[in-house]
Amino acid sequence: MPALDTTIAALSIAGVVVFAAAGALTASRKQMDPVGFILIAALTAFGGGTTRDVLLGAPVFWLRTPELVALAAGVALLVFFTAHLAERRFVWLLWADAVGLGIFAVLGADAALREGASPWAAILLGVITATFGGVIRDVVCDEIPLILRKEIYATAAAFGAGAFMTLHALGVERVAALGIGAALGFGLRAAAILRGWSLPTYRARPGRDYPER
Repeated sequence: MPALDTTIAALSIAGVVVFAAAGALTASRKQMDPVGFILIAALTAFGGGTTRDVLLGAPVFWLRTPELVALAAGVALLVFFTAHLAERRFVWLLWADAVGLGIFAVLGADAALREGASPWAAILLGVITATFGGVIRDVVCDEIPLILRKEIYATAAAFGAGAFMTLHALGVERVAALGIGAALGFGLRAAAILRGWSLPTYRARPGRDYPER
């Protein structure tokens, strides 16, 4: 159990760091002030987990771990003072978001499982944990949310969460299942970024003619 708790704590810290950085990079593109950086970083880092906990009727996780809030604020301020050094900030944003996606997909599924959710609900809540922070960030910043673009995004989160749940059901040690699921979710998202993979989109067709009556 100590190893599991340590792994979850480490993944939580890593997820908050990269999602806060992704949020702060978005704030930099919108030329916000330090308060705006902290707000957008916090929305990105905690929005998905908050939605999950509300749906589960569980205590909101970041209210019990104020050090994570302080960490997100610190990352936001660091990006505020250093974002101008990075070229192609949107690319950095995509990769930070991809890492956070993989991590929070499995953490969200694991948290839901601990609250007694069924396997399919745990996968769904893993996807929500991984994606809703980014949705809130993009809506507030007047951007098209990544989840609504044709590229593979929520599918990668579902893949990672589903892999974790499958491995857990097969009796694989939880620490290993978390790591493998996070790696697979990130791997699919990374491949989509590098290779431009996307799901099929709807193609407009001429409407049907209906006979007059």
